[in-house]
Amino acid sequence: MTTWSNINLQDSASPIMEQLIFFHDHTLMIILMILTVVSYMMILLFKNKFINRFLLEGQMIEVAWTIAPAIILIFIALPSLRLLYLMDEINKPILTLKTIGHQWYWSYEYSDFLKIEFDSYMIPQNELSIKNFRLLDVDNRATLPMNTFIRIIITAADVLHSWTIPSLGVKADATPGRLNQTSFFINRPGMFYGQCSEICGANHSFMPIVIESIPMNNFINWISNYE
Repeated sequence: MTTWSNINLQDSASPIMEQLIFFHDHTLMIILMILTVVSYMMILLFKNKFINRFLLEGQMIEVAWTIAPAIILIFIALPSLRLLYLMDEINKPILTLKTIGHQWYWSYEYSDFLKIEFDSYMIPQNELSIKNFRLLDVDNRATLPMNTFIRIIITAADVLHSWTIPSLGVKADATPGRLNQTSFFINRPGMFYGQCSEICGANHSFMPIVIESIPMNNFINWISNYE
């Protein structure tokens, strides 16, 4: 993967992540416009030979550079608040997955089914196959259906963790003694990778997350065989 592609956001796999990417591009364009205008004015000032040493105030320009940033902030704040509201909305989930952070692995429980729970450990380097990603693949992947509203309930058994899947636009803290919840809608099949984003101890960087998105019929078969 090239250096240029590493600085970009991951390809979206949910509507929320698509909105996050749109908001990122929207804000970036505003920042580039501000940078262009400020750079242009600075260049003009450097090249301007007409200087008035007795000019002490300019009320019109002071009003302009007070109002203009306020208007710019409104154009940033309104889509940001809308997006925050959408990210907090739990829209009648079809399936609930409970995830528990441990030092240093994840446990998953499918709350809608009986006795479907497992631990998910990172695959050690000496056991990796050619198909696996180093430091990202796990022995038990969390399998979820696509085109379905899914609720995630997140907690921790020992210290603070953070359950994060960048391509789904999901990041939530796992706090001992507290249940946090978030939701997402996976709109395409595939494997989606994440990692704990909280500094939780010596092996913090060795507790990856893998979500496998499959069609609903395949998910029903998987659940039936698991039970």
